[in-house]
Amino acid sequence: MSAVPASRDTNEAPRRPGPPDPRRWTPWRAVGCAALAAVLVWAFVGVGWSWPNDTWPIVLGAMWEGAVAPDLAFVWNGSGEDLVGLIGQTLAIAFLGTAIAVVGAVPLAFLAVSRRRASGRGRRPGPVSAGTGVVLTIVRTFPEIVLAVIFVKMVGPGPFAGALAIGVHSIGMLARLYAEEIERLSAGPEEAIAALGGTRAHVFAWGQLPRLLPPLCSLALNRFEIAVRSATILGIVGAGGIGTPIIFAISSRSWDRVAIIVIGIVVTVTIIDAVSSALRKKLQ
Repeated sequence: MSAVPASRDTNEAPRRPGPPDPRRWTPWRAVGCAALAAVLVWAFVGVGWSWPNDTWPIVLGAMWEGAVAPDLAFVWNGSGEDLVGLIGQTLAIAFLGTAIAVVGAVPLAFLAVSRRRASGRGRRPGPVSAGTGVVLTIVRTFPEIVLAVIFVKMVGPGPFAGALAIGVHSIGMLARLYAEEIERLSAGPEEAIAALGGTRAHVFAWGQLPRLLPPLCSLALNRFEIAVRSATILGIVGAGGIGTPIIFAISSRSWDRVAIIVIGIVVTVTIIDAVSSALRKKLQ
């Protein structure tokens, strides 16, 4: 007598297909890889690939000689045009530019957000929010070096033109990041304060500001780090800072002067990054 097969449970849920195998080769992935390879070939052809000329060992040797014997006399001579004075000027450009950016970015960020908040500061009429976003995009389009050329023509050469260039460019960057932080805020505390009869000022002071200050300060510190790096090259167009002497030193092939300037920049940026990272960790 043959065994009767057990009947299949009709209540058993049908098996769902598993997630797609990431290793599976699909036509779309093949097309994507082919497109990426084509773009890579186009990039190599577009930049005009060339090999180093025959003089590169001589130039590299001269640079090495300057690197092992940097111009220590340029570190400090009391003239204000030495390494210490110019790095201080570069930091001043970056700090003032960041301060300008923070002051300008905060109101623009509230205008740019698109979500209604209890304080009434969130959602603006469509044209205002969209127009603010377009303005911020245009401002971010111009790099600091281009803005520095414009401000040098407007206010004259010097560190103030560099600070304005960094400030205007950073406004566009910070305002976008600030707007994203405002969007992330939960509206619960603001609605509770408004329900208790709080004014817009109360909602902003007690519902938004305490939660916004840490991320906004952290973003400002990060932007200051970027501004320090940007300020080191603005001297190329006469906007002050350490950029001018390093260009003159490279043009005259004074590699010992170039070496001490590069060492000063690296030390300064490293210290600022370490301090800024420690402060941002405390703000989290």
